[in-house]
Amino acid sequence: MIDLRTLREDPDRLRASQRARGEDDSVVETLLDLDSRRRGALSRFETLRAEQKSIGKTVSRASGDEKAALLDRAKDLAAQVKSAESEAEKLAGELDNLLYTVPNLVEEGAPAGGEDDFVLIEEVGEKPSFDFEPKDHLELGELLGAIDMERGAKVSGSRFFFLRGVGARLQLGLLNMAMQQAIEAGFIPMIPPVLVKPESMKGTGFLGEHASEVYHLPEDDLFLVGTSEVPMAAYHADEILDGGSLPYRYAGWSTCFRREAGSYGKDTRGIIRVHQFDKVEMFSYARPEDAHEEHLRLLDWEKEMLAKVELPYRVIDIAGGDLGVSAARKFDCEAWLPTQGQYREVTSTSNCTGFQARRLAVRYRDKDGKPQHVATLNGTLATTRWIAAILENHQQADGSVVVPKALRPYVGLDVLEPVK
Repeated sequence: MIDLRTLREDPDRLRASQRARGEDDSVVETLLDLDSRRRGALSRFETLRAEQKSIGKTVSRASGDEKAALLDRAKDLAAQVKSAESEAEKLAGELDNLLYTVPNLVEEGAPAGGEDDFVLIEEVGEKPSFDFEPKDHLELGELLGAIDMERGAKVSGSRFFFLRGVGARLQLGLLNMAMQQAIEAGFIPMIPPVLVKPESMKGTGFLGEHASEVYHLPEDDLFLVGTSEVPMAAYHADEILDGGSLPYRYAGWSTCFRREAGSYGKDTRGIIRVHQFDKVEMFSYARPEDAHEEHLRLLDWEKEMLAKVELPYRVIDIAGGDLGVSAARKFDCEAWLPTQGQYREVTSTSNCTGFQARRLAVRYRDKDGKPQHVATLNGTLATTRWIAAILENHQQADGSVVVPKALRPYVGLDVLEPVK
């Protein structure tokens, strides 16, 4: 959630952030009003409670009419204290409930606007030129015996698939290479649980407006994660970290699940938009003042991976109206898909500042020993979707696919050949 101190000191910052996201900025006035009333009720409670304690000490020394008057006053104060406490708790609950609906403050410098208002930062690599009609990734995957959508649908329904043979080897090789890069960069490798409690999902901002995209198991009240960001963000919930050891960096390998609600008819062919996929995700806990630079480091590691698989791509700065609830700033890397004639997202890195940490109570001690909330950041290092771009960009006329040189030791093949 957003910081109440920032809200009080600079409400125009939240107003501007809401407008950049295309959200209603009148919520600022409602928050300020609730916060003021809550603080007033809390102040009344504390004043009355102090008087109540003082009278309690005096009663034992009084006698006669004075004692009777003090007892009457004590009785009256008890009712007022109870009322003031109830009012403060009620207003605190209303304030918290509203705060949970307010997205993170957009970082200064992020573009304003919606999905199409991103800013192009750079384009990297040369788009392939073919002297034959290129095949799309599904046709290639079927020729290679790598992707089986038909049986995926038979077994599990639409938007499910089997990776088999060289398809499975390609994914394992890709994710192993990503994990090895993360380890060499100092990340601690993790294989986290993919079922999490509601407080973990809510704490990272994936309920609320994103609830329709999440698989829920009502009988157990557990959620299947759409990214290992969720368990890694909740990993240090309710803890105070060693400030001298920040940043803490983790790389999580997990299967991810997304309902893809509202995407009917979009990307129904192949493995671009599916219900289940695997991913290696970087996650960092950093000091707030270091978060911007840490964000750029995560982007650089993503670009390093894309260079290894020799994909042409572009980097874009996502506009405020297209940011997720938790993100203050987000950069996407989009790989070129020749048969679609467009770039498609393959990585995303977000700076969530202290938004998730406040919800999950993740703090560190500053130089004065005072607990402060950390900043959390995340970034994709490789995922199943990359297979589509690798197949299409490295295909040959006979339907074979050249494995990028850096990836060959992990796949165990130089070329993926069509199945006879």
